[in-house]
Amino acid sequence: QVQLVESGGGLVQPGGSLSLSCVASGINFGFYTMGWYRQAPEDQRELVATIDSGGRIRNYADSVKGRFTIARDNAKNTLYLQMNSLKPEDTATYYCNDNVALFQWGQGTQVTVSS
Repeated sequence: QVQLVESGGGLVQPGGSLSLSCVASGINFGFYTMGWYRQAPEDQRELVATIDSGGRIRNYADSVKGRFTIARDNAKNTLYLQMNSLKPEDTATYYCNDNVALFQWGQGTQVTVSS
């Protein structure tokens, strides 16, 4: 049974930082290109960052480039997202999945950027 469990969200002021984690179970984690997605209320879910199976190739949406960093630890079946210089428009529920959203979604973790 595939399970993706996101954590690390919270309330942060503009300009602040948060670090998200996603632990995967039930899959051969190191085989997949993984990604972080986010969905704001009344918006479609968008892919914001991906990382290849070996952790060498990273891609980012223009909206987060230079502020977010995706990483992974295959030994721990864990995906990370370091978010710096956060903006109110980053407010959303953040999810992890592979880069084509192959797996059942987890519960996500809420990130709220507000003063």
